[in-house]
Amino acid sequence: MSYPDLSLDAQPVSRMFPRLSAEEAWERYRLADDQVEFFRENGYLSNIKLLEEEQVQQLRDELATIADPEHPGNQLFYEFHTNESGDPDAVLFHSLGHWRLTPGFHDVLWNPRFVVAASQLLGNKAVRFWHDQLFCKPAHHGGVVAWHQDYSYWTRTGPIQHLTCWTGLDDATEANGCLQYIPGSHRWNLLNKTALAGDMEGLYAHLDPVQQRFFDNKVAIEMKAGYGTFHHPLLVHGSYANRSDRSRRAFVLNVFADGTRSNVNEQLLEGVPAIAEGEKMEGQFFPLLYTPPTRVG
Repeated sequence: MSYPDLSLDAQPVSRMFPRLSAEEAWERYRLADDQVEFFRENGYLSNIKLLEEEQVQQLRDELATIADPEHPGNQLFYEFHTNESGDPDAVLFHSLGHWRLTPGFHDVLWNPRFVVAASQLLGNKAVRFWHDQLFCKPAHHGGVVAWHQDYSYWTRTGPIQHLTCWTGLDDATEANGCLQYIPGSHRWNLLNKTALAGDMEGLYAHLDPVQQRFFDNKVAIEMKAGYGTFHHPLLVHGSYANRSDRSRRAFVLNVFADGTRSNVNEQLLEGVPAIAEGEKMEGQFFPLLYTPPTRVG
């Protein structure tokens, strides 16, 4: 018996978030000019409230269900790793594609607080979905996410007009392995792609001495559950192990500006039909999430 695929619905399927027009959402949730300028200067913008407590709890409940490898909708994931590191003392649950399985993770794509901020940080452009991720580090033996640039994994799409939003389902602290950034590294060129789990410092050896000195100013992004942080696709970031007595669960939404195109003829995501090289990214798996009002300011 097949499991219902929510990617067939290119609009919210529940009342988890208010249904607002583009204008209403823009007026209610737009970022201040100084926030947008901070993002441009540093490559990230953090501590943006995206979810209420009851919405956080709904997503926690849904996560607990779909993290089961025997879940009947498991075949809808693009990737599913109960532990991407392979080390039982450094567990990193990582998946892509859960937006296809549950109403909450589906509808959070259209969260007006998220899409308005995303549009502004993309230069007031229309926002189209790329893919989602879950990163979960259990208490006491949670693994790392090594230093990396997101776009190093996304070169199959272009031009570079992408954006990442990381949102915590637990309070995130240095103790439990919160996200960390290298401010200003979004101005670097594309770096070598390294393994995501395992060697935290694998990227460091590929940097020149000037870039290495940037690591002296790394910033730990501590946030309450329900708050999000946005970052540029070239910003170097990662997160250290969780040895605390609290879990660190988070979901990630990756988007790009409408008009992004495929750079390859192969599948862009496992199980998703290929989009020919040069063709626009659109359709069932890359829905349009938000178009800003014609007059913005």
